[in-house]
Amino acid sequence: MDNNVIKVKHISKIYKLYDNPMDRLKEALKLTKKKKYTEYYALNDINFEVEKGSTVGLIGTNGAGKSTLLKIITGVLTPTSGEVEVQGKIAALLELGAGFNQEYTGIENIYLNGSMMGYTKEQMDERVNTITEFAGIGDFINQPVKTYSSGMFARLAFAVAINVDPDILIVDEALSVGDIYFQAKCFNKMNEIKAKGTTILLVTHDMGSVIKYCDKVVVLNKGNYLKEGKPKEMVDIYKKLLVNQYDDDDEIDEVIMESEDNQQEDKSNWKNQLKYSEEKLVYGNNKASIIDFGIFDHKGKLSNMLLKKKDFTIRMRVEFHEDVENPIFAFTIKNVHGSDITGTNTMFEKKDVPLARKGEIYEISFKQQMLLQGGEYLLSFGCTGFENGEFVVYHRLYDITNIAVISEQDTVGVFDIDSKVDVKLVSED
Repeated sequence: MDNNVIKVKHISKIYKLYDNPMDRLKEALKLTKKKKYTEYYALNDINFEVEKGSTVGLIGTNGAGKSTLLKIITGVLTPTSGEVEVQGKIAALLELGAGFNQEYTGIENIYLNGSMMGYTKEQMDERVNTITEFAGIGDFINQPVKTYSSGMFARLAFAVAINVDPDILIVDEALSVGDIYFQAKCFNKMNEIKAKGTTILLVTHDMGSVIKYCDKVVVLNKGNYLKEGKPKEMVDIYKKLLVNQYDDDDEIDEVIMESEDNQQEDKSNWKNQLKYSEEKLVYGNNKASIIDFGIFDHKGKLSNMLLKKKDFTIRMRVEFHEDVENPIFAFTIKNVHGSDITGTNTMFEKKDVPLARKGEIYEISFKQQMLLQGGEYLLSFGCTGFENGEFVVYHRLYDITNIAVISEQDTVGVFDIDSKVDVKLVSED
């Protein structure tokens, strides 16, 4: 018996890209026989299946085609070729507020979305209280949704989608909006409906959620199907894609992998393989320059994505343009609000360099265990010192790149104290 509720068969989506609007017009009016466009494959011959009752993650870098594929599965877009077979009723959270009428109130949109899924007014009457309570937006439920914040939109959209008893729930990054309490509420509800047999197709950049909730993960890259398999293995592939280090023939044994890792560490272009922040701040007096930096995970691989409770290493290379006495090398990790979370430097760690001479290049490595909670963080580097008792900045790279911590279990606060818990019965009635 076939237990698959979604079958994606040879799906391709091709867009025509024109150099200018006039070329598009000429072709539309059939005024030219010459091809005036280039073809862009948003999706190229995608094939995979989703088993009933499973949670499947769809991951890939930006431009991989994930959202396009979800729109095809839900019928929002038509594929250029191929077909999708779906068994069951779909509730989808795609673009925020998609399917909502901006002029309608929250209550009116609840009924509108219900009717679009085939429910009668009477059937929605039975669900409306559950939906409004889950959304938790108070009196705004009776206001036009055009007055809502993005968080309110997300709350209402998710509340509708998850409380109409779908056979298949499709979520595209919608859970990234809203506070941590609402996100926890959403995931608890997803676990609840999964236990009842609902199939979930999830697109997210939160690799912690992928590892924790998914039974299988499909990886897309630049519109192509790359691979599918166990969540942790697919997340490792995703990490390689982020730094352009994935090889199509990456089926090699561990010995070869370790050899390649050691070779990789000797490269001098680490920073070019990491994602730069557009909000970075760079300054200094130019007596020294931070010429390279890298983040290495517990396997020694260059990556912005780190597993919680695993070792990782931050490296920087500094070239000196003048003689500098007692330079200090530092890194700092901030949260998304800009607050310093942690960091250290060679002065704190008592790893002094008495004199760095002009032309010398130093490589500094900071190795530690990742105990921060899952989430996104900003990384800064600095080379500073003291001259005649005054603090001097030779070179600083503020918020130069990001770190994504992948966590299967978060605790309270900013970091995890790695508590070892024991519970035992000491008395009985």
